[in-house]
Amino acid sequence: MNANTGNKDSLATPSHTPQLQAFCDVVESRRSVRRFTDAPIPDDVLADCLRLAMLAPNSSNLQPWEFYVIDDADKRKRAVKNCMNQNAAKTSARLIAVVARTDVWHDHAKKILREYPDMPVPKKVKDYYNKVVALDFLRGPANVVSVAKWSAIQVVRRIKGPIKSPYYTFEDTKNWATNNTALAAGNLMLALRAHGFDSCPMGGFDEPAMKRLLKLSNHHHIVMMIGAGERADNGVYNTQFRFEQDQFVHYV
Repeated sequence: MNANTGNKDSLATPSHTPQLQAFCDVVESRRSVRRFTDAPIPDDVLADCLRLAMLAPNSSNLQPWEFYVIDDADKRKRAVKNCMNQNAAKTSARLIAVVARTDVWHDHAKKILREYPDMPVPKKVKDYYNKVVALDFLRGPANVVSVAKWSAIQVVRRIKGPIKSPYYTFEDTKNWATNNTALAAGNLMLALRAHGFDSCPMGGFDEPAMKRLLKLSNHHHIVMMIGAGERADNGVYNTQFRFEQDQFVHYV
């Protein structure tokens, strides 16, 4: 079947449960909406969407994300300008900066041990967050720790076989943080759709200007801006289509 149809014929199978139907409805009706109506998103709805966003899977539960809801009138005006005055930003009911943090892994590892749901905290959990996580991220002055880690990993691979690579450079840590934060952004957009609202993820924005506006540091990285609101009649610009699934899915 052509992937462009969304494989809707498969939805008629006996295994198609109400939960699956609800999920398919949310995913298949989600679009990148470029124009919104004047309808507001209630605060409690947005709060629930953000709660669901933060249930996204993430590495070691370190949760390296932040969400900046830009409601102040002056900041919003400047943020829209920083988004190149795109209609998705200009007409949105809420404008949200989805931000990855590269400097919170240590504090969050400690916080996990303080707030761990099972007390006393198991020794293997303590060892993981106090030792493994620390070793994974530490680079040291002039990356001296990273050099030592790289050498040790090569030895371990030759003796014991496959092993996960730690984060050697700042770019490694940035990729880790942005990958995890993007998962949360996906949850946020689907949650908005489930609540009857829509969204548009925007990569077209002036990040240095936006970081100055939000008073962010070099450890903050804006993964995307999300405009959210109620879909206008002319909010979707094009018919949705995707390439054939076989082009992207490989069974090996």
